[in-house]
Amino acid sequence: MDLAIPLLSILGAIVVGAASPGPSFVFVTRTAIALSRRDGLAAALGMGVGGVVYGGLGLFGLQAILAQVEWLYLTLKVLGGLYLLWLAVALWHTAAQPIAVPKTADGRPRSVRRSFTLAAVTQLSNPKAAVVYGSIFAAFLPPQVPGWTFAVLLPAIFTIEAGWYTIVALVFSADRPRAVYLRWKRWFDRAAGSVMGALGIRLILGAGRA
Repeated sequence: MDLAIPLLSILGAIVVGAASPGPSFVFVTRTAIALSRRDGLAAALGMGVGGVVYGGLGLFGLQAILAQVEWLYLTLKVLGGLYLLWLAVALWHTAAQPIAVPKTADGRPRSVRRSFTLAAVTQLSNPKAAVVYGSIFAAFLPPQVPGWTFAVLLPAIFTIEAGWYTIVALVFSADRPRAVYLRWKRWFDRAAGSVMGALGIRLILGAGRA
C-alpha cells in the first residue's frame, strides 16, 4: 500500500509524456492516415514496445550509466537525430507522390510488420526517453522496491503508450481525416518531415553543445 501513491504518480507522469506532441505522434498520425488503420494500430503497438524498453532500462538504472558515460549518451543522441533526419528526407522526397499501398512480391499488401518496426525504432530514436523514465522512477520510487514493481510498471507503461497511440490511430484513420490528408498530402508530408527534421537537428545540436 505504501507504493500506491508513488506508482500512481509515475503513471500520471508517463501519461502526460505520452500525450505530448513529438516524433512518435507525427509518425503514428501519418501512418494511420496515409496507409491504413491496421498500420496505424501496428505503429501504436510499436510505440508501446518502445516505451516498455525504455521503462525497463530506466528501472534497471540505465539513466545512471548514461549520466556517467557521457560519450555513450551523446552517441545515442546523434544516432537518434540521424534517424529522424532520414525519416524527414524520406517524407519530403515522397511528398508529391500519390499514395500507393506497398505490395509484396506475390501482389499482396505489405505486412504491417514494417509499420510496427519503424514505430518502435522511432520511439527508441531519442535516448533522452531513457533518462526521462529513469528520472521519474528515481523521483517517485524508494531505493528498495519489491520485484513485483516490474510486473506492474512495465505492462502499465505498455498500456499507456500503446493505448494513447491506438486512440490517435483510430481518430486519424477515419474517413474525414483521410480525405483531408489526400487533398493536402504534399503539404502535410512536408510539415511532418519538417517536424521530424527539426527534432533530429535538435538532438544532434544538443549532443554537439554538450
